[in-house]
Amino acid sequence: MAARLDSSAVLHEWPDRDALDHALAEAVGAALQAGLERRGAASLVVSGGRTPLGFLRALAQAPLDWSQVAVTLADERWVDVLDEASNERLLVSALSGTPAAAARIVGLKTAHADPESALAEIAARLATLPRPFDAVVLGMGDDGHTASLFPDAPQLAATIVSPAPVAALTPRGAAHARLSLTPAALFDAQALFLHITGDGKRSVLDAALGDGPVEALPVRLALRHDRPVCQVYWAP
Repeated sequence: MAARLDSSAVLHEWPDRDALDHALAEAVGAALQAGLERRGAASLVVSGGRTPLGFLRALAQAPLDWSQVAVTLADERWVDVLDEASNERLLVSALSGTPAAAARIVGLKTAHADPESALAEIAARLATLPRPFDAVVLGMGDDGHTASLFPDAPQLAATIVSPAPVAALTPRGAAHARLSLTPAALFDAQALFLHITGDGKRSVLDAALGDGPVEALPVRLALRHDRPVCQVYWAP
């Protein structure tokens, strides 16, 4: 079921997470296929964490020309790519052994000691992807963050208005420094999705749909975006 929310966003509710994962995979697959037909190449931005795993595994079976698809991440923890906390590691693992293993993975981690030193190199990597992105799939934390746009990050306000594609952030409550795509990059997209599960996240979503500054609940940046309109996919 789809319903227009009080913001620009549209809510799609599903009875369980398996149904959500397959429906989201179908929608994202259609966006990628449209990109392939339009320009012969497609680009996808996905989030890390545990929530996207089922979706990624379903999407990886889509009958696409994956060799012409580039996939990058909305954000990354500044850890080695083999570390269990690495979003790139999760992405590669989810696609391994599937048709999507042929996609070009554009990671956000470099050999630099810190994310601040890596910004130019990461921006150059992102410049190789077809833009606008054909699909961006974001997640949301219990504190209302999306990508690594955390409400307690000292760099948040500057990142929100930055024209650069990436920013380094140091959330106070996080175990690692972070590198995140900025709103300028995240919303340079043909299709925008927010993937959330559970009643707790639904409560955060309801709060984010209310009045208040985006700095308090940064997911509001996505929910209030109207070109493209954010498609919210939720299941209990």
